[in-house]
Amino acid sequence: MDVHVRDLRYFVAVAEELSFTRAASRLFISQPTLSKQIRQLESSLRTALFERDRRSVVLTPAGRALLTHASAIIGRWEDARRDVADVVARQDMVLTVGFQNRIGRGLIPSVTARMGVELPDWRLKFRQVSWGDPSAGLAGGEVDVAVTWLPVPDTGEFTWKVVSTEERWVALPVGHALAGRTAIPFSELASEPFIAHPPSAGALRDFWLAEDHRRTPARVVAEAENPDESFELVAAGVGIVLLPAENAEVSQRADVVHRPVLGLSPSRLAVVWRTKDRREAVHVFAESCARCLCYLPDGASSVPI
Repeated sequence: MDVHVRDLRYFVAVAEELSFTRAASRLFISQPTLSKQIRQLESSLRTALFERDRRSVVLTPAGRALLTHASAIIGRWEDARRDVADVVARQDMVLTVGFQNRIGRGLIPSVTARMGVELPDWRLKFRQVSWGDPSAGLAGGEVDVAVTWLPVPDTGEFTWKVVSTEERWVALPVGHALAGRTAIPFSELASEPFIAHPPSAGALRDFWLAEDHRRTPARVVAEAENPDESFELVAAGVGIVLLPAENAEVSQRADVVHRPVLGLSPSRLAVVWRTKDRREAVHVFAESCARCLCYLPDGASSVPI
């Protein structure tokens, strides 16, 4: 059976962390999924790569032999993917932008206009990515740059610039007992049933459940892959969902009520790109986002690439 680069990424994460729990958290996947993939890799190589018990994980001699090659293969694949993406992008003059929520804020018209001045031969293409991908399409190479909410995987693969900070609001069904309030303390929402991002969203799921503001974990009654799914579940009275303030404004519908939530830290919108991607078009897009939402003066540089 051929081995995928993804399998090698999983192996390297466990080898570096020497912990399936920490590696799963770093990869934004569940521990059972990670364990299953490692077992499949071991089966394909017909040898154990780790010695593990309840207290420790240690590389076997075969695992140590694979680690150097795996890291080199991953590095070469990343180089190849970047080179191919660069060639394709230059041929097509298209920059693909990933997003998960509606962007709003007047950002896209402003950035498009600025790109038209600085890179007139390029055009922007937008792709909505499921909440289940915490990198908003960057990790798999589906997009060149993303406008998304933090956190994103903090593995060193991605660089980002915060372009907007917004309070968290809540979406409630119109008949909800708290729908008549002008603002709602989070303490009054904490025990409510919540709509969550998929488990693969990892830290992003936890953020939109406000797990860092709870004494006990959220009561999750359903999961959604995108905002439209979550609003349908809210409208049906299944549960409630937290969202950024601006998205509450651009997602108005008759069967859902949006209210500001008191007592939560703000959400942060960022423009994110692959750290090793130094193409001019990526730089211009990132800088344009920063200028359009952070109102930087011309000539100032805020996005190191």
